[in-house]
Amino acid sequence: MADGTLKVGTITTSSGSGTITLGQSGETVNVVGTLQNGGTNFLQGITMADQWRNTTDLTADADPITTLERVDETSSGTIGTGMTESSGEFTFPTTGIYFITIKAGFLADGDTNIGVYTYVDTGSGYDLYDVVEAGSQTGVTRCYGYGSLILDVTNTSTHKIKFSAVGMSAGNIIFGNTNYNRTAFTFIRLGDT
Repeated sequence: MADGTLKVGTITTSSGSGTITLGQSGETVNVVGTLQNGGTNFLQGITMADQWRNTTDLTADADPITTLERVDETSSGTIGTGMTESSGEFTFPTTGIYFITIKAGFLADGDTNIGVYTYVDTGSGYDLYDVVEAGSQTGVTRCYGYGSLILDVTNTSTHKIKFSAVGMSAGNIIFGNTNYNRTAFTFIRLGDT
């Protein structure tokens, strides 16, 4: 039989149930695609996406930020298990490569810099990974800042992440709200580690 392309919408057994076998004993079946888990499963795309937000305005330093909730509007969505948060510290549901974004709303008053700092612990203490800052030289500045990082989570027991409010002084605010995102954190698992 000549090589060719088979195009179908669905393949089923003649009885409607049972096993479909590709090829015969001793033959090789070549499948084009990306495999994961040691080459036994096809890459499934994004298997985890989750978003959290700060629920109230912050007016003082907070290490970590603890006024957090999972975004819960009726149209919001989560893929997979999602992150676990306890006292401002986030735990990853599975190992993998994660893309994490930070959106922070600021009101900087006077000659100050304020920020949301992202710290990651891989088992030996927290290290600074990302900084989203705002500042004002004179007067008041209201703005939003964005940051992101890609993190290789190789061990869910030791790899943690937290966000801290820093540089807060009189008149400075990091915005929060329980009804919409003013300061928010998004976690997307891109694939296997």
